[in-house]
Amino acid sequence: MHKILGTLLIFFGILSSCFAQVYSIPEVTKRIVFLGNSITYQGKFISYIDAYLTLRYPEKNLEIINAGLPSETVSGLSEPNHADGKFPRPDLRERLQRVLDSLNPDLVIANYGMNDGIYLPFDEGRFDKFKAGMEWTHSTIGNSGAAMINVTPPIYDEKKGAAYANVLDLYSDWLVSCRYTQNWEVIDLHWPMKKHQEDRRLLDPDFAFAKDGIHPNDQGHFIMAKEILLGLGEQVEEAETIEELLSAFPQGMQILSLIEQRQEILKLAWLSQTGHQRPGIPDGLPLPEAEQRVAKINLEIQSILLENK
Repeated sequence: MHKILGTLLIFFGILSSCFAQVYSIPEVTKRIVFLGNSITYQGKFISYIDAYLTLRYPEKNLEIINAGLPSETVSGLSEPNHADGKFPRPDLRERLQRVLDSLNPDLVIANYGMNDGIYLPFDEGRFDKFKAGMEWTHSTIGNSGAAMINVTPPIYDEKKGAAYANVLDLYSDWLVSCRYTQNWEVIDLHWPMKKHQEDRRLLDPDFAFAKDGIHPNDQGHFIMAKEILLGLGEQVEEAETIEELLSAFPQGMQILSLIEQRQEILKLAWLSQTGHQRPGIPDGLPLPEAEQRVAKINLEIQSILLENK
């Protein structure tokens, strides 16, 4: 029965991806903020997106800020022994308004779900907490005046636990359904990522995006970035690696390296500026100092772009 259910979920997930909606970043957008958990905080996929958009649309001067926080949920749930009992999972409700007030984003791209079932088999009560948390997040961001795009969670590797992999399938399907039931903008990366891993395992049974089943490697982050870019209407279907994605642009990988530096500085500075309840996050630079360093990086990026016009 579980195998049949799994097959049906994969079928309907792939079907929903075939009819994926495409969104465009409004012309008035200047600042994009990413929210999420440790995968967002890790931020490789955000740097890839930032690099592509910087190279593709240099005249837009988009500011892309990573405000992801490890361990965070929107469900407000936490395991009794989370982090060996040192601290509960942080809840986005505790900090979201401060993030919105301080950063004043034009667009928020949110990626939650991975932690929200707290790595236990499916439970209707936990699912309701996730749905209520996403609805609150959507309402709070909308009330701030920012647009919002929801992104389905990356996959949890079924080799690490088929029950929790199924939980994220269900959470992702619900998010996709909100395109129609709540008129939300939703980009699905979960099902394309799942299909990609299954295709690779036909050739290499040991293939995995994440050694721990959760945190994707660089290739996994590339798939995330690619699916988000496709969801934003970018024609990047043929790219299979970040090198291929940026190959059309002179010094693309050099600019990516600079953008990774920029992303790290701004991420830590803004997390410190807006505050949070997650121990173990390095202190960021004071915001004025961070902005000075970023300004120097931006000048270097602009110099490279001008040289290659």
